[in-house]
Amino acid sequence: MLEMEQFKQDLAGVRASIEEAGQALDIERLREQLIEYQEDMASAGFWDDMERAQKINQRAHGVEARLNHFKSLNDRVDDIEAMMELAEEADDSDMAAEIQAEFTAIKADLEQLKLTTLLRDEFDQNDCILALHAGAGGTEAQDWTQMLYRMYARFAERMGFTVKELDLLDGDEAGIKSVTFEVSGEYAYGFLKSERGVHRLVRISPFDANARRHTSFASLDVAPIIEDNGAMEIRTEDLRIDTYRASGKGGQHVNRTDSAVRMTHLPTGIVVQCQNERSQIQNRETCMMMLRAKLAELHEKERQEQMSDVKGEQKKIEWGSQIRSYVFQPYTMVKDLRTGYEVGDIGAVMDGDLEGFVMSYLAWLQNGEKE
Repeated sequence: MLEMEQFKQDLAGVRASIEEAGQALDIERLREQLIEYQEDMASAGFWDDMERAQKINQRAHGVEARLNHFKSLNDRVDDIEAMMELAEEADDSDMAAEIQAEFTAIKADLEQLKLTTLLRDEFDQNDCILALHAGAGGTEAQDWTQMLYRMYARFAERMGFTVKELDLLDGDEAGIKSVTFEVSGEYAYGFLKSERGVHRLVRISPFDANARRHTSFASLDVAPIIEDNGAMEIRTEDLRIDTYRASGKGGQHVNRTDSAVRMTHLPTGIVVQCQNERSQIQNRETCMMMLRAKLAELHEKERQEQMSDVKGEQKKIEWGSQIRSYVFQPYTMVKDLRTGYEVGDIGAVMDGDLEGFVMSYLAWLQNGEKE
């Protein structure tokens, strides 16, 4: 049967691709890592430090999921081989459609496994902090910033991540001027680093009585959260710490004490602030976490700029430049200006369907490294 012979050739290629992905993921290392996590979780007093325990538990689930994904693909390839042998013995051509359907599903799952192999930079596994800022344009830009905040919250939900709001400044009439939030989950930074930059909106403004088309901008910063293990030294004398009364819309959001904290790193000029925690001490700790993330982001930016000097302008990763255009009128289109990837269903994108943009960006990065 010619069709079965072609299936065999294609399946051999898929099995080889799975093996390559397993080598890139370093499956043996992941197995050892899972054992270490499980031993840690079984130790006495593990849950005494709830924050650390939750992070270890989350990482263990992430490692276990990748191992199960790899094993599942190999098992399904074995099942297809058995199905093909039965089909040949029984000369059953009706099984070809079933084999083709399963084969197509395996290839789709293999692409998802390959995606995780692209997440191999130093901080890709870490949680991250995102900061959205409205650009020029007043209410229109502030509404756009709120729309993006909702989009990323929906994307985090799709990926199984958790979102924690750290600081928010409401718009004058609608929307938000800025918002800083933490996204926690396995490879959160690896998936969201593609979103760093300026996002451009084109639509007929709901705030314009003449229904004119407006262009608005909002910028997004993405920084990995770095654990305080002493490797990154932040000297007290390099910090200026200001406290102020947290603002809000009233009720439980209004504080009667100066619990909000603004922290300035004098050597770099980086400013972080937090007002969402209940106490000044908690806000200080959050600010230090945010500052470490910003300093790590700055270090990574410098590294990428050095790489661009070596590889040439073609390989440069632009930080803070316009990366994506969202057009609502006169047609609907979301286009990534770096990779060329585009989607016509803007409603799905605004509901958090960003996986295609993430995958195309990671592939673009990998291709740049290979050239």
